This record gives sequence, structure tokens and C-alpha cells, in this order.
Amino acid sequence: MSRHTLAVFAENAPGVLTRVSGLFARSDYNIMSITASDTEHPRISRITVVVEAEPAPLEQIIKQLNKLINVFKVVELEPDDAVLRSLLLVKVAATDERRGYVLQIVEMFRAHVVDVAADAITIELTGSDQKINAFLMALKPYGIKELVQSGTVSIGRGARSLTERVSQELDQRR
Repeated sequence: MSRHTLAVFAENAPGVLTRVSGLFARSDYNIMSITASDTEHPRISRITVVVEAEPAPLEQIIKQLNKLINVFKVVELEPDDAVLRSLLLVKVAATDERRGYVLQIVEMFRAHVVDVAADAITIELTGSDQKINAFLMALKPYGIKELVQSGTVSIGRGARSLTERVSQELDQRR
């Protein structure tokens, strides 16, 4: 199975996220990441879904998503044609003698310290899954006390706007 990122453009209405995630559950696929947010167009929400699936079954899921009443368009984003990012907050044990080493790792990964306590540092990092995983591996020897990670958000590379294209298609349907 390979990892796929889908951008689902849907009506900005209650229950849409439940219907989208439910379709994956009914098809017995585990969603690795799902995020939903408003777009620059008030009528359109963008749901980014990351799922591991074989190409043929994924094609079926995309067809089923497109049939959902509130879904306007589904686009599979190729990794080379999109920017994919997640946000990580991690609390690391940081005694006085280890704090300098932890801060060097923070600087090396261009992360940000967002909270400091006597025995811990909370760090924020935004990046690809590979960058986040490498950062966590570098911090592991110092003692990760807690971590939380957002789902993946994505946007196509270059000047073209997928949301604008969906908005124009909706205007043409009227």
C-alpha cells in the first residue's frame, strides 16, 4: 500500500466531514490524517485526507466521494506537485545540563521554543512528515514527555489555485 493525499472540496456545512470520514470507515480504510478548514471562498471547505491504499481501491473511494451530496471536487495531490505540512508540539525533558543540547537541535531544525519550565521545554515545529520524524528521533534521547501533532495540510505548488477552479466550476453550474 502507498500513501495518498486527497484534497476534498466540499460545501461549508455541518456534517460534511462526518460523511467524508464515514465513507473511508465503511470502505475499511484507516485515515492516517484528516484536517478540515475554511478556504478563501466562504461556501467552500477544504478537507485534506491522507490514507494508505492501493491505487485501484483508492480510485473507487474517489468516485464515491465525488457522489457525496456536499462534495464539489476531489483531487489527489502528487507529492512533487504539492506542499504538505504538519505542526508538531513536543515537550522535552530539559535539565540545566541538557538544555543546551536540546536548544541546538531546535536551532538545527529551525523549530521554535514556545514554553520553558524548570525541567522541560515545549517546542513547535512545522514541516514534512520526514522532517518531523527526524526531529523526534533527535530529541528521543533527551526524554519526550508529551507530543501532539496536527493532521497534514496541503496546497498545490505554483500559481494555480484549486479552490478558485472549484469556485469557478460552481459559478458555471448556476
